[in-house]
Amino acid sequence: MHDIRVLESEAELRQSSALFRTAMVGLPAPRADGELLLEPGRTLGAFLGDELVGTADATSSGLVLPGGARVAHAAVTHVGVLPTYTRRGVLTALMTTQLRDARERGEVVATLRASEAGIYGRFGYGMASSMQSVELDLRRARLAGAAESAPVRLLDAATAWETLADIASRNPSTRAGTIDRSALWWANQQSWGPGPGPRYVAVCGEPGAETGFARYQPIDTVAWFGSRDRTVVVGDLYAPTPDAHLALVRFLMSLDLVDTVVFNALPLDDPLPWLLTDYRAARVRSVSDETWLRLLDVPAAIAARALAGPGTVTIEVRDALLPENAGAYAISADGTARVDGPGELAVDVATLAAAFLGGARWRQLAAAGLVEVRDGAALSRADMLFAVDEEPFAGVMF
Repeated sequence: MHDIRVLESEAELRQSSALFRTAMVGLPAPRADGELLLEPGRTLGAFLGDELVGTADATSSGLVLPGGARVAHAAVTHVGVLPTYTRRGVLTALMTTQLRDARERGEVVATLRASEAGIYGRFGYGMASSMQSVELDLRRARLAGAAESAPVRLLDAATAWETLADIASRNPSTRAGTIDRSALWWANQQSWGPGPGPRYVAVCGEPGAETGFARYQPIDTVAWFGSRDRTVVVGDLYAPTPDAHLALVRFLMSLDLVDTVVFNALPLDDPLPWLLTDYRAARVRSVSDETWLRLLDVPAAIAARALAGPGTVTIEVRDALLPENAGAYAISADGTARVDGPGELAVDVATLAAAFLGGARWRQLAAAGLVEVRDGAALSRADMLFAVDEEPFAGVMF
């Protein structure tokens, strides 16, 4: 049997950190003297006898739902099992314990970033948002009559952390999928250190009233002066309003000695190409999964999410790990209620999670065989009820 318990001592937490990196294979070893930035009581260890063989932890946070409501959220990370103990039920025991703990804490949802996309569906996580990496060719890019925008200035990247946290706090994003940048998240960002090469921070807006920021760095700087393709990578673009987005894009397009700007992560409906006279100056390099969502309390999550459109759809939910979620729900713009009998649509909780933020459409999921359709007209009603104005997007790693 696996013994799952909370890790509390510094020695066990450091062992957990080293185990995670061993499980991930390609991550560097942790610094022996580095500070452990973990939320107390949320790091789990799986033991076989006296040996730590698996780990998982989480951070308390908030997640924005369609309509702008924020719900209590567990940001799940550092999930790993030693390669000598995989496929023995260790991960299942860890994830089941963690889900139950998060629900008992009153958290409505959990999310994670998946190192392997095939793992987490069996634990009820659905792929709920995507992100795109976009390359902007500054040799072709010109703004297409864009209006004036807020002023932009540079800050010292080493000392800007408090200002950046304040900007994010004062200008919360209302986009579904947004995750709170907690104090612990900011501390982890800072603890990772500057890394190789120079790094820069640009903020938009007047001092004390900034509305967004961009963190960026040049790459391949050894050959910078003689290079024919000097590239800057934007690792974090926080632009919760169109004005902030325009101001920061305008600034990045104005950089001298730069040929290409790569945005590592943008929402799928980002307006960047439409700002340009030449749409093709912005090229999508890749689209990848971002948020994997787990509904911990299905009725509470649906009640907090904005719904729109006429009619009611009855959805039957299956949830083997948290059976209290299982059942049929009559869902409409006026509210949600449990009902007896079969649903017009039947799904497992992972499929419901995929549709929940609006990142996947019900017809799309049904076409993939993930929805049992008992009433064809219910698909149209479900798509209208769960429709969103913006693609869901978190924009942060954790």
